[in-house]
Formats: sequence, structure tokens, C-alpha cells
Amino acid sequence: MSLPCTPKTSIFRRAASAVFLLKADGRARLVLKHEEAGPFGELADEAARLGWLAGEGLLCPRVKAQEIHAGRHWLLMEAVEGVDLASSRQAPARRIAVLAEALRRLHRLDPTRCPFDHRLDSRIAAAKARLDAGLVDETDFDEERLGRTATTLFGEIQARRPKGERLVVTHGDACLPNIIAREDGFAGFIDCSRIGVADVHQDIALACRSIAYNLGQDWVRPFLELYGLPNPDPEKLIYYCLLDEFF
Repeated sequence: MSLPCTPKTSIFRRAASAVFLLKADGRARLVLKHEEAGPFGELADEAARLGWLAGEGLLCPRVKAQEIHAGRHWLLMEAVEGVDLASSRQAPARRIAVLAEALRRLHRLDPTRCPFDHRLDSRIAAAKARLDAGLVDETDFDEERLGRTATTLFGEIQARRPKGERLVVTHGDACLPNIIAREDGFAGFIDCSRIGVADVHQDIALACRSIAYNLGQDWVRPFLELYGLPNPDPEKLIYYCLLDEFF
């Protein structure tokens, strides 16, 4: 894969992938991700979902190229211009308004048109596969679950499984760092490898957790009101945060 310029780079890491921000004068910023190629990689999933999401008219990075080379998967994208909602200096009220609007836009998509299945049968099976492969990081559990084993938590996932699903197209990791905004509002979704049809609480649970962590618990209720789900199912909020420990 050849790059269109000689850039300045910034690097950070997310899960098992490395992410480079490529900048050059007079050119659009680019994002280059790479990870070990294999059955648990996410970059092929991300590329497919970005193409579908753009086709549905939602703002997200545009894929420029992807390639598997030397045992690694490489994905080059145009960056979404703006600042993620965790890093933004906008007032908390403005940030939760952007998050609520972004999720409303996504959740209005017709789930029957989405080819990516993240309903519970699929996600619990994926969680079990990651558990069996030793990929669940027990040191990275949320504070209330630290010290417990992944095997114990998986048993809880099975025992507490909700009986029904209110299906929408979900982001799958709807936290503030994955929503980009500009001064005039929502600018795009990033880190889209987990987009798929799932219960709406998949996104609402992780959004509420992220708001509490980044902005404070007092902003959770205003977000829910703005989104239009003032009384979410409390058991599902717990459940989808629990399930997220495996990804």
C-alpha cells in the first residue's frame, strides 16, 4: 500500500490494533490502522461497515485502501474532521445533545437493510469464542467487576440474558470517543467495526457508561431525555455493559 504523501504522524493504540493519524500540508488528514490478520481481527469488519454506512447516508470515514501484508491487515481511511466528544471542549450539555442526535440518526435506519447481525445469539457466541481463545482481558473489566474471572462473567451473561430485543442498527461501541463533532454539530462516527443489528440498549448502555465516566453521572438523565428513552430497561443497561467486557 503506497501513501499519497510524506506525512507527519501521530500514533495511538486501540485494543489489538495500532492507529496512525497522517497529516501533510494541503492534504486531507488520513487514518491508518493495522492489526494482526486473523479470525479475531476487526479491520475487515470495519471496512465493510464503513462502506455500508456511507451508502446509507451517514457520516463516517471513507475507506481509501485496505491490504493484508506480512501477516497484518492494513486499513487506510480519510479522517473525519472534528473532535471526538470525549476530547471536545464544548460544554457537557452540547456534547450530550450531539451524542443523542447521532444515535437517533443511526437508530432510524431500517434494520432489515443492515447485513450485520449483532443480535444476542451472534454476540454471545462471539463472546464465547473470545473467551475460549484467551482474548478477554480480566484486568480491563469495569471497576465493579474487577477481580472476577471471565468464565464467571460468561456464566452471568447466559443466566441474565434478556428475553426480548428491541432491534435497531447499533454502533456497538457508542462511547463519546467514537463520536466526532464540529462547532456546528455531529460530524461522523468512527471505530465502526461493531455496527450491526442489536437491541437499542446495546448503544444506550455504553453511551450512559461513557457519559458517567467522561462528564459525570448527572448528565446521564439529560442524555436519555434528549435521545427519547427516558426510562430504559435497567437490567438491559447492566447486561450490555457486562457483555461488552468480552470485546
